[in-house]
Amino acid sequence: MKNIIIIGGGLGGLSAAISLQSKGYHVTVVDQNQHPGGKMMRVEIGGYSFDFGPNTITMPHVFQSVINDAGGDSSRYFEFERLVKHTKNVFPDGRILYQSADPEEMMNELKEIDPYGAAHYSEYLKEVEKLFTLAEKGFFYRVFGSWKDYLSPSLSYSFMKVRPFEKMDHFHRRFFRDEEVLKVFNRYATYIGSSPYECPATFSLIGHLEMKDGVYYTKGGNPRIAEGFRSFFQELGGRLRLGVRMKEIVVKGERAVGVTTEDGEFLPADDVIVNGDFITATKELIEEGDRPSHPDVKLDSYEPSISAFVILAGLRTFQESIHHHQVYFTEDYHKEFTEIFSEKKLPSDPTIYISHSAATDPSVTKGSNLFILVNAPAIELTDEEVQSYKEKIYQILEEKGLSIKESLEVEKIYTPDTIKHKFSAYKGSLYGLASHRMTEAFLRPSNVSKDIHHLFYTGGTTHPGGGSPMVTISGRNVANYILKRDRGHTSRSFS
Repeated sequence: MKNIIIIGGGLGGLSAAISLQSKGYHVTVVDQNQHPGGKMMRVEIGGYSFDFGPNTITMPHVFQSVINDAGGDSSRYFEFERLVKHTKNVFPDGRILYQSADPEEMMNELKEIDPYGAAHYSEYLKEVEKLFTLAEKGFFYRVFGSWKDYLSPSLSYSFMKVRPFEKMDHFHRRFFRDEEVLKVFNRYATYIGSSPYECPATFSLIGHLEMKDGVYYTKGGNPRIAEGFRSFFQELGGRLRLGVRMKEIVVKGERAVGVTTEDGEFLPADDVIVNGDFITATKELIEEGDRPSHPDVKLDSYEPSISAFVILAGLRTFQESIHHHQVYFTEDYHKEFTEIFSEKKLPSDPTIYISHSAATDPSVTKGSNLFILVNAPAIELTDEEVQSYKEKIYQILEEKGLSIKESLEVEKIYTPDTIKHKFSAYKGSLYGLASHRMTEAFLRPSNVSKDIHHLFYTGGTTHPGGGSPMVTISGRNVANYILKRDRGHTSRSFS
């Protein structure tokens, strides 16, 4: 049976690996880090346990199906807990809005702040469910290589119905009037590393997942998903090599024939799958002459998505007032995105997100494990800038009633530059490409190399996009494409 090499052990690589290994392929996953799961990693410091990311889990069936469809039982590896009242939003004027997946509870919340929003909330839920259904049926489970793949009548119909030419902020103003409430729903743009004032309304479909389907937490920490994938893959006989960096994807006669590690070891392969940042991997691992469709000048022209300034803060005193997901919004949300994308600087008055998994599962850590995130541009920062911005964040939280320093026991900071080097991320971006232009929003780099046979890509920078469910789906899409190809079917789409 064929030999598959997968570069990168994130959710996309692991889901492809499980799907292929379960069908008799010989799969080896190689990752430069010492843990599986990519950004879905566990960080343990002095008795405190943090989930680096992702912090919000939706579409749990996507993760369960990877193992279940391969003949396993996902409940042996991870279990999910649904969070109905999942996010506490704190506005600059002190008002609070809890987001709930219970429609009646949510309408009661809105009545106090946005009566217009309460009256139109049912309409909003119907519209975002329609967007999600169209996208799921028409786009998620397909491999797209060019605009030609969109030209079938059914796909063209779906494409026009998902509001590709309307901006997210404009879409939300149909249903909500209060400017603070609009920030809550516009924040979904950051889930794909973009601005709500620039990205298509299509991505408002995230609202269906959070506000109707629900937000979930993986018992024991969200990295349990990646850890479960790893265990099951190895039980199937798959090989996982950690702490190994790649030097080159070896191409002969326009075909990928294997990879070479930085130690000089050659690993032959019938197919190579890259699970990682498309731009970084393509530029660093493939000779420019072998990829005429993606010369360096084109790769360098992509607009990076949002990055992050992250503080992991372990507080010895349990913070009862901090919800599992809590957001402190800025006064001027539009200005924040202008500073990030146009001015390429850290927001002067940032929106601050906190994930506090101990609020739901105190067994995972001692004290309170605060994952504090501020959206940031994909730039390098000096040590002085890092310390200064950390103090700014602490000061803002102090003014909001959350004192960090008096109970702080452990602390670790991740900057865009940290993310860039640890995850080989394009300029330190979290999601690779910003979804502002039509090409990046709907025609992301293909899962199938345009220039090199038997080379494939999976992950957040490729189709269908960022977010842990989409990344996992992309891995299965690639695996299914290979399986159908080897059975004599070469269509780019499948269900």
